[in-house]
Amino acid sequence: MTTRIVEVRAGVLRKNDELARALRTRFEEAGVFVVNLVSSPGTGKTELLQRTLTELRESGQRAAALVGDLETDNDAQRLATSGVPVRQINTHGRCHLEAEMISQHLDSWDLASLDYLFIENVGNLVCPASYDLGEALRVALLSVTEGEDKPLKYPTIFNSADSAVITKVDLAEACEFDRERAIAAIRSVRPGMPVLEVSAKRGTGMAAWLADLEARRLAWRQGRPGGAST
Repeated sequence: MTTRIVEVRAGVLRKNDELARALRTRFEEAGVFVVNLVSSPGTGKTELLQRTLTELRESGQRAAALVGDLETDNDAQRLATSGVPVRQINTHGRCHLEAEMISQHLDSWDLASLDYLFIENVGNLVCPASYDLGEALRVALLSVTEGEDKPLKYPTIFNSADSAVITKVDLAEACEFDRERAIAAIRSVRPGMPVLEVSAKRGTGMAAWLADLEARRLAWRQGRPGGAST
């Protein structure tokens, strides 16, 4: 039985990887920079994304979002207040998004009209680490309310990410959050990992976060096939 479970899981991941490669090609051809946000529940992904989408729109950038949850469209409704296109993906019990889900929810969207596509993954620090969604950038979020050792407890999700964001820094003092210890934990799992610190509620660190996103997007455009000519 154990062998069979392993074989099935390997098959599922292999199929997902194939679909993710096709998605990545599709995103590259459209010229849209895709960001996958991963974290545990309650980290503040939706609040950060809502402010990010709003500020990008106000600055003239074209953005959209896909948001994953087991049930309800509450987060999609909240994100839609940013004024950008948003679609909800309900996984109905699955603890992660998969490449096939992303593909199914792109119908009728003109990806070439977008600069950014954000994917807010299901709140989970285990399953999403194994599923490539064709993204150009994976960002792992850690809130000051979770404790500094979360990256040590769930190393795979942080090791699979390209950068980390510490959220809710306006609560750091009240939570007696040890900033240096948290950053050390992140970088012990992923040496050299860039770490940003934000409070979406207060606006702290948002300028640096948005500047980092834009720098990465421009570097990606230059590096993708045909990028130098766009």
